[in-house]
Amino acid sequence: MSKSSSTVSDWRGLLVLGHAASGKSAWAEAETLRQAGDPVYVATARVLDAEMRAKVDQHAARRGLDWTLIEAPTELAATCARAAAGQVLLVDCATMWLTNLMMDAADWKAPAEAWIAAMAASPARFVVVSNDVGGGVTPDNPLARRFQRAQGALNQRLAAAMDAVVLVTAGLPQRLK
Repeated sequence: MSKSSSTVSDWRGLLVLGHAASGKSAWAEAETLRQAGDPVYVATARVLDAEMRAKVDQHAARRGLDWTLIEAPTELAATCARAAAGQVLLVDCATMWLTNLMMDAADWKAPAEAWIAAMAASPARFVVVSNDVGGGVTPDNPLARRFQRAQGALNQRLAAAMDAVVLVTAGLPQRLK
């Protein structure tokens, strides 16, 4: 068996979609490192329990020390606006960012547009990881249904704004755009 080493080279903005535990973050990290530039990891997760701490620690160990880390659970527009030429920012992930805003009962649409505009105006390159949450069953509660619809809308907006979109399944990338 051969391991896929597919790369996507003609982008300034790349959206990496996948389901939970699909390998999307690991693939996005490797793709970020394949690019010329200084890798910057923009973490959106809030560490609220031991399980999330373990996941964050696992991601950090996999990345190693070559990355600059920026923690930005809600302020992606400001973070991306500060990005410099020669940097490749990996935002991991849009799903946690959206979750944070929704749990704070904050609007997500205006911040999403500001974030997308900041990426478009920046001289840096961007890789955005996001969960594809529409492939499962319809959730059984109103908050989860609102989240699923919002995540789908955010993914569609990000996909329209990015130069390239990749779907990762079982660690294998499939270029969609």
